[in-house]
Amino acid sequence: MFAMSIGAFAIGTAEFVVMGILPTIAASERVSLESAGHLVTFYAVGVVVGAPLLTLATTKIPRKPLLIGFMAFFAAANLATALAPNFEVLLASRFIAGLPHGAYFGVAAVVGSSLVPFERRARAVATVFFGLTVATVVGVPLSAFVVDQVSWRLVFVAIAVIGVITMLAVAATVPDTRGAIPQSNPAAEVRALNSKRVVLTLVTGMVGFGGMFACYTYLTPLLEGVTGFGSAGVAIALVAFGVGLTAGNGAGGQLADRRPVSGMYTCFAAIAVILLVMYFTVASPVMAVLCVFAMAFASSAVSPILARMLLDSAQDAPSLASSLHHSAFNLANANGAWLGGLVLGAGFGLTAPMLIGAALALAGLVLSFSLAKAVREAPVEAPRELVLAH
Repeated sequence: MFAMSIGAFAIGTAEFVVMGILPTIAASERVSLESAGHLVTFYAVGVVVGAPLLTLATTKIPRKPLLIGFMAFFAAANLATALAPNFEVLLASRFIAGLPHGAYFGVAAVVGSSLVPFERRARAVATVFFGLTVATVVGVPLSAFVVDQVSWRLVFVAIAVIGVITMLAVAATVPDTRGAIPQSNPAAEVRALNSKRVVLTLVTGMVGFGGMFACYTYLTPLLEGVTGFGSAGVAIALVAFGVGLTAGNGAGGQLADRRPVSGMYTCFAAIAVILLVMYFTVASPVMAVLCVFAMAFASSAVSPILARMLLDSAQDAPSLASSLHHSAFNLANANGAWLGGLVLGAGFGLTAPMLIGAALALAGLVLSFSLAKAVREAPVEAPRELVLAH
């Protein structure tokens, strides 16, 4: 699971680092900041498109070589980003780099959950995802330092190298899962989506996660314009955000295995309350940092819960459902950022996106009641021979 988490670290760094170095890339490529922002959008679109397509196209391939193949794909795409001769190729490489994102996590979640007893599968998924959250604490700040010292292109070379390290680590440590995980096919994977539980889990994540992104997308101008932070204060708040994501991921894994439904309720309610508190107190530096940490913690904690529900809902063909968890996450990113941008563009001020975020979190809470009802109507039992023998 640690080997697969190294890949998660590489993917997390590739996804989040661009948001922090957009001005540098824009200046280097001689494009506007708005145009450079399309690099984030193209990656997100790649995730949304690639998750279902690559998962369906590779259902016959054993999971271990598939993980290695996805990471090779990812490493090559990031090397192409580093070597891109112009902005158009740079955009294309970002789209291509996003394609294996959801598919890799989908397969890694299935493999990770097969390595532990059934009652610990959510903690296993959280362990695999751990590298993604650590990337926001270590990978992104370190990349920003490298950009200041050398070049933004070197960041993507390093990401490609970490991808190669992941391939070697997976090859050396991840056991062959054939026989431990049921063989699937495209038709079975698609049929797995014909489930109220699966659809509701994806929709709940797509809407509720948007609460965090409505605020996070505009966090830097908010902290600078309302809280009065300089670059050092913003950096501290962003580190608090990354630490909150990492801690919340671990707590969410525990909740998902013990009390997934009540944990889901608590997380979405907490996100809404935290954003409302932040709306009224963000002018205070201490409260701003505390709320940023708490928002990240609650948002990250709900991710393993929804991931477990997807695995539970599609046990016979879990790869597609699990990979779509990351498509939903990226749609939430786009959804929250777009709605937050609307209220900013309408002149409601830098604090308005927090109200949009609170509303999205409350909408996620409402949807979670329907999801909980679907869970009660179709309970899941532990399958036989789930755990892989070493």
